[in-house]
Amino acid sequence: MDVIDDIADEFVQELLRTQRPDLAELTLQYVGRGWSHEVWRLGDELAIRLPRTDGAPEMLRKEKRWLPQMAPRLPLPVPTPLHLNDPSELFPSPWAIVAWVPGDPADKAEITDESSARVLAEFLRALHDEELPAAESHLEPGRVLRNAGCEFGDDLISAVGEDRVREPEEVWRDALSAPGWDAAPVWVHGDPHPANVVVSDGALSGVIDFGELGPGDPAVDLAAAWTLLPSGSAPRFLQLYGDVDADTVRRARGWAVRKGCS
Repeated sequence: MDVIDDIADEFVQELLRTQRPDLAELTLQYVGRGWSHEVWRLGDELAIRLPRTDGAPEMLRKEKRWLPQMAPRLPLPVPTPLHLNDPSELFPSPWAIVAWVPGDPADKAEITDESSARVLAEFLRALHDEELPAAESHLEPGRVLRNAGCEFGDDLISAVGEDRVREPEEVWRDALSAPGWDAAPVWVHGDPHPANVVVSDGALSGVIDFGELGPGDPAVDLAAAWTLLPSGSAPRFLQLYGDVDADTVRRARGWAVRKGCS
C-alpha cells in the first residue's frame, strides 16, 4: 500500500458509516499524522488509526494480537485496539479503532514532573516482565545496537549542541564496545521517543504507538531515561527500574544517542 495523503474527515465518516455504523454518530476530530498512521479522535473514549504505509497494517495486527492481553497489567494507559476492521473497496487496508489515551505528545508538551521517572520505570518494568511466548523469543537483528548505525552530522549537532558533540560520539563508541544482551529477549516497546508518549500537566500519563513492539534488549527502552525525562533523572530512573547491569546502561545510553543521529 502506498502512502496515503490528505485523508479527509468526510472520507473517515463514510468509512464509519460503511463498516461501523454503530459509531458513525460520534464526533470526529483530526489528531495528526505519524510516520505510519493518521489518527482521529472518535467521541470521548476512542480513536481511529488509518495506515498510510506498507508496513502499517502488520503493525496494527500485531498490536491487536498482544496489547489487549498486556494492557490490564501495564500501569499507564495504552491505545488498546478494540476493533480491527477488514479491508474494503473503500479502504484497501485493515484499520483500527483503539482506546483513546488522553494527553499531549511529549514532543509538543515537555515532561517536567519529576515523578515521571518513577512512572516510566514502573511501566517499563511491567512491560519487560510480561511473558514472552516461545514463538516470539528470538532477538530480532534490528534490536541490536551495532546494526543500528549512527552518523554524527548536522542533525545530531543541532540536537545536542555543537560544543557537546564529542560526548555523544564517545557514548556511542562505548555503547558499541559493550557486550550485547545475552539473556533471553524481553518484550520491548521499541520506540519510546517523545512523540510516542503523552503528557498531562507536565507528567508522563500514557504510552502510545506500539508498532515496534517485539522481542529485544531492554536497553532499547531504557534509553528513554535520557530522551524523555528531565535532565538528571536517569540515575533515579535506573534505581527505580532496578536490576540493570552496567553494560545494559552503556547500550541504553548508545540507543539514546542513536535517537539523535541522522
